[in-house]
Amino acid sequence: MLQSTVHVGKVLLAEPFMMDPNFRRAAILLCEHVTQEGSIGFILNKSLQTTINDLMDNFPPFDAEVFFGGPVQMDTIHYLHSLGNLLEGSVEVTKGIHWGGDFEKLKALVRSGLVQPHQIRFFVGYSGWSDGQLTDEMKFGSWILADMDPNYLFKIKPDVLWPSIMANKGSSFAVIAQMQEDYSWN
Repeated sequence: MLQSTVHVGKVLLAEPFMMDPNFRRAAILLCEHVTQEGSIGFILNKSLQTTINDLMDNFPPFDAEVFFGGPVQMDTIHYLHSLGNLLEGSVEVTKGIHWGGDFEKLKALVRSGLVQPHQIRFFVGYSGWSDGQLTDEMKFGSWILADMDPNYLFKIKPDVLWPSIMANKGSSFAVIAQMQEDYSWN
């Protein structure tokens, strides 16, 4: 059954011809999936070309890039990290990746030098689906499911993330990964 394949820790890859500019060639890590309440994820590959210090005056000096998490609640900041239980209150999304946690503790860890920018990714907003919406979009073919690897978040450059994950799926997906983003309709 389709619904059993969609779960927390999976990556949703936008199908290659998706026209919505918010999700075009997006790779979204699904962080919450409760069928009666909806789903939440963060777009991993859309940099806002700014840092956390540009957005928050009270954050300690920290050269961490900020990403567009999605079009929902664009007045919020979220973060995924590899700090695990070092950051109380965080939720394990998948092996090696946690979501959120005590923000004041995060700032203290940054001040003390115990957190480096490559261990955390900040997001403005998030991607959200209401009850049943994601399942319907999956049936329609809007998303391609992939397994998550912490390297996708912490090591691979965002501009090559979508084709990299697509190619890692193998066979026909590797062909799709090579399609040019700027295609023309004939």
